[in-house]
Amino acid sequence: MLPFGVTCCGREFPCLYNAAVVETARLIQSGAIGEVLYLYMQRLNLGQVRTDVNAWWNLAPHDVSILLHLLRGEMPDSISARGLAYLQPGIEDVVFAVLTFASGITAHIHVSWLDPEKVRRVTIVGSERMIVYDDTSDDKVAIHDRGVDRIPRLGERMDFDDFDRWTLRHRTGDIRLPRIAGQEPLRAEASHFLECIEQEKEPLTSQARNIVRILEAGQESLLHAGETIALAASPE
Repeated sequence: MLPFGVTCCGREFPCLYNAAVVETARLIQSGAIGEVLYLYMQRLNLGQVRTDVNAWWNLAPHDVSILLHLLRGEMPDSISARGLAYLQPGIEDVVFAVLTFASGITAHIHVSWLDPEKVRRVTIVGSERMIVYDDTSDDKVAIHDRGVDRIPRLGERMDFDDFDRWTLRHRTGDIRLPRIAGQEPLRAEASHFLECIEQEKEPLTSQARNIVRILEAGQESLLHAGETIALAASPE
């Protein structure tokens, strides 16, 4: 169960219906950036300080839900989280969490209500390109044609017998800013809800149970000084 006062992708929590999140997911799933290698998420601000829940439960549900959506529901194998309580004993103001996936992807989540700047950013590094989704920017989604290419290198005898020799070369290309045109997230969520009823479709928010499992595992890791917690297979 979520702590009292924490909602997860319900009416007050339409993060998955944000047009920029929808576009980011579409780009990843279309293969526009190649294979996802790793990603990191930052949700920071000098914002409201809660006394009933820590920054992990207050802020991380947004990023965990977006993470699962971007990775098509793939669950992490494990999570490790460390937090620091500066303002109130036992209530972490800042949390750093690392999630690992069987596919080889690693995700890092950094949440804090004790930070000098408001940051709502997700960076996805792919094998071919990279995406930065910045919810505080006018340009919500930026596709960076940047990376490191492996270039075959000839052997000393100028032959092609040794295929394990590579030169790593940086590639810096264009930055593309797609136009993000979408309706207000709550309106999009309501429309999607009606569509699911009429067409018997599965809603985007069907991952709520897995989100809670990840949050609970992260809290357990916090209580044990960052111990890595395995996420068992979901019960039938």
